[in-house]
Amino acid sequence: MLHQSARLTGSVLALCTATVLVAGCGGGEAPPPPGQPATQEHGQHQAAKQTSATFEPYKEGATAITYNPEQVPPGSRVNLTSERTNGQTKITVNAEGLQPNRDYGAHVHTKPCGPTGDDAGPHFQEKADPVKPSVDPAYANPQNEVWLDFHTDAQGNATATAEGNWSFDSRQDAKSFVIHEMHTHMEPGKAGTAGGRLACTNATF
Repeated sequence: MLHQSARLTGSVLALCTATVLVAGCGGGEAPPPPGQPATQEHGQHQAAKQTSATFEPYKEGATAITYNPEQVPPGSRVNLTSERTNGQTKITVNAEGLQPNRDYGAHVHTKPCGPTGDDAGPHFQEKADPVKPSVDPAYANPQNEVWLDFHTDAQGNATATAEGNWSFDSRQDAKSFVIHEMHTHMEPGKAGTAGGRLACTNATF
């Protein structure tokens, strides 16, 4: 069953090497023996895709960009892990150094980050809504999209996890992770919206 969960945390999981493929990062399953593909009987587990980055004001080539330095301060960090096991994809975000004790919305978006938040395009959708912008709960929901809303603790840290059957391995329209200014709406006419785009991270899912 698809589900999404978010929890507070007073500490952030150890960050792995930026934007590299890692197997078993964060205590996951060990890699299969040499010569045995990760998708074979060895747990049906593919190598995790990992992105770690530090937010900074926009500059060409930046991996993580803040558009609102007050709410996503330069020097704050994000770590994203995407791993696929037995046909399900689990995405985990760990954030560090954001504003303490506040809600943030967060989603996977279709395009890379750019000078403005709008450059990241709309949300990734497993089944695309023919109407744009997509505010219909039949499409803008945490099963069809990837919602990673979180609430920071007193140190500005947070963790959120989403699980689903998103087909990232056969798609080319999941390029970034965007942090928004509030938790995501679910009601018709506003579904999927979460206020302004505060920051963006180029990522691999």
